[in-house]
Amino acid sequence: MAVTPAGDHLISAPDNAGAPVASRWKRNENFVLGTLAVIAFLVFWECSVLFGWVNPLFTSSPSRIWAAGYEMFRDGSIYPDLAVSAEEFVLGYGLAVIIGVPLGILMGWYSRLNAVLDPFVNALYATPRIALMPLIIIWFGIDLSAKIAIIFLSTVFPILVNTMTGVRTMERDFVKVARSFGASDGQLFKTVALPSSVPNLLTGLRLGLGHALIGIVVGEMYGASYGIGHLISVAGARFQTDAVMVGIIIIASTGVAMTELLRMIEKRFERWRPMVGG
Repeated sequence: MAVTPAGDHLISAPDNAGAPVASRWKRNENFVLGTLAVIAFLVFWECSVLFGWVNPLFTSSPSRIWAAGYEMFRDGSIYPDLAVSAEEFVLGYGLAVIIGVPLGILMGWYSRLNAVLDPFVNALYATPRIALMPLIIIWFGIDLSAKIAIIFLSTVFPILVNTMTGVRTMERDFVKVARSFGASDGQLFKTVALPSSVPNLLTGLRLGLGHALIGIVVGEMYGASYGIGHLISVAGARFQTDAVMVGIIIIASTGVAMTELLRMIEKRFERWRPMVGG
């Protein structure tokens, strides 16, 4: 504790006076550094176009992209694309969750079912979804169902595999205790298997989110009349780099926002994650 004179009295100043400031900086250090890095990059990008270092036809610039995006939202031309892509995402991603989570729990719980389905899961998981696009178009055409199918196939396997891993890594002592009290399979699923799989399930949802956004763009580039992927494809064919970047930024921003939301939910259940090798 430091002592400083003040007239005839001594005033004690706490040594940790700067601690709150340091603590606040520590909590926000990553955010501040990341924000400064993005700002510096945007300034450099704008200056490189302004001073003629690069051709704006190929790179555009932050101010041009902002102007193009503002115009697209002002005249409403982008709203049909947003609506179609949002509908495809909700249906494809939702279907992947509805099927992937229960199937992952069942495959993690029943070894024989896992032995039967595991070769198919591994084969489809390892196959690039874009290689399946011609078959999907043959089967479903080029309407909404084809895009939902490619989003579903892109998303369901990360969710399924992570959920299955969560069930397989659950604490076996919990199962023994539940069995000793006469718990049925349904009660074990509800009270042991499902809670144990939640942390890995949320990780799968977060990984599947990125695959779903990729599926949107890939599906709409192959054959669509509306959608963000269609917007990017058409604008790229016309060398409208500003519009291409607007579509890319919308997809990237959506992915970042939803990933952060799922990450926050995942942290809420982090204490449920089993300690491996502890």
